[in-house]
Amino acid sequence: MTIKLQALRLIAVFSLALAASAAAVAQILPPPQNVLQLSASGTVEVQQDMLSLMLTTSRDGTDPAVVQAQLKTALDAALAEARKSAQPGQLDVRTGNFGIYPRHNQSGKITGWQGTAELILEGRDFPRITQTAGRIQSMTLGGVGFALSREQRAKVESEAQAIAIERFKAKAAELAKGFGFSGYSLREVAVNANDQGFIPRQRMMAAEAKTAQADMAVPVEAGKSTVMVTVSGSVQLR
Repeated sequence: MTIKLQALRLIAVFSLALAASAAAVAQILPPPQNVLQLSASGTVEVQQDMLSLMLTTSRDGTDPAVVQAQLKTALDAALAEARKSAQPGQLDVRTGNFGIYPRHNQSGKITGWQGTAELILEGRDFPRITQTAGRIQSMTLGGVGFALSREQRAKVESEAQAIAIERFKAKAAELAKGFGFSGYSLREVAVNANDQGFIPRQRMMAAEAKTAQADMAVPVEAGKSTVMVTVSGSVQLR
């Protein structure tokens, strides 16, 4: 017990010494002067090269087991058709939400069950994806989204970052000159990037998709994404 008390006392003394040293240094060193905070952004607009189609189906009934079995049958048929055309990166297939929920009347009593199932087709091969969706008869189109692939995003971020850095440097030099200094040195900097990600487009709903003929490609049109990189930080004017 004595050894532990001695150790605790030593730790306390050491902590007090560190605090005193920090306070002394703070008194000796003057606060930073001629430090400028600034930020600059670089923006690049690029064509979206990733497509995501969400196919969905719903079932109603009084027996939840029957509703679940019907959803499973529809989803299995859609998966079987989609997997025929699947190719990594070009057309990836994955399931979405799958759930069954009770339906109540005004008194709170369960009067039936409703369930939904989703299948997601996504990738860079737009024709392959849309034609596959057109061949699936057990589910209908519930949503469309566009985005940038990981490779495209990395490339565009590098371009936007280079623009942001050059603008940051030019802005720092211009401000230094404006304040009567000959130049500057970098103190600290932070780089942040963002893009719009998948953009859902609901104008093509399931009711419209039901009228499409078998093997008819779902019509889609990609837009553009804006990738922005912001460089912010502080510089020492000199």
